[in-house]
Amino acid sequence: MTVIPFAFPGLPHVRAAFTTRLGGVSRGPFGEANLSWEVGDEREAIAANRAGLQRALGFTAWAEARQVHGVDVLIEPEPGLITDSPEVAADGLVTSRPGLVLAVKTADCQPILLAHASGRHVAALHCGWRGNRRDFPQKGVAAFCAACAVAPGEVFAVRGPSLGPGAAEFVNFYLEWGAGFGKYFDPVAKTMDLWRLTRDQLLQAGLRPERIFAVDLCTHGLPGTFFSYRRDKTTGRQAGLIWINGPSSRTCFHPDFGMA
Repeated sequence: MTVIPFAFPGLPHVRAAFTTRLGGVSRGPFGEANLSWEVGDEREAIAANRAGLQRALGFTAWAEARQVHGVDVLIEPEPGLITDSPEVAADGLVTSRPGLVLAVKTADCQPILLAHASGRHVAALHCGWRGNRRDFPQKGVAAFCAACAVAPGEVFAVRGPSLGPGAAEFVNFYLEWGAGFGKYFDPVAKTMDLWRLTRDQLLQAGLRPERIFAVDLCTHGLPGTFFSYRRDKTTGRQAGLIWINGPSSRTCFHPDFGMA
């Protein structure tokens, strides 16, 4: 499996990674490394892709949710099997359990990964444009801080590959967003800068600017590397992953952004 690792400065025990579409066994519009059960791909292929990811990262504990473009956050979800379909609906997960991988699936939506400066608490948020419109970055940070009894100024964040400013078209902007988001809208191109909006929302949540990071890769514009719903409609899902390195975890980051 090919992934893009991310390291929070000064947090050696927190691991984060963003998967790509490369390295799995799915075919057609789901090729190669689709990780979602809900897009029409063959279950055998999805299971093989997930098993490959598990072998690559060396983890045993996994948690995800059935994503619904809402603002609910699961606090300390129970570990599940990577081969199980999620049943509980939510768009965020928080844990303090070492070795438990939190996963959010995306194909243009923003995976936002959070870590406390102590390295003892992490969270993963799935934020589509509806999540931005409902202030989910702020609400997700607030839920994380409340659950772990920490201050937002002590939180790090990284936003992963997602729909870039030139590809986030909204032809019905005033119906879908409203004038309050006008500073992020280009009326000529009819596009939204969701990346800048998310950064501003994380700042409004109380994060310090030097602790907000981003992987500025547009999923729409890189068809050989990422799934994109806006580009292809029928497509797979990649994932944003974060965990606290525990005694059962093994990670091997390679300079070429591969995992082994």
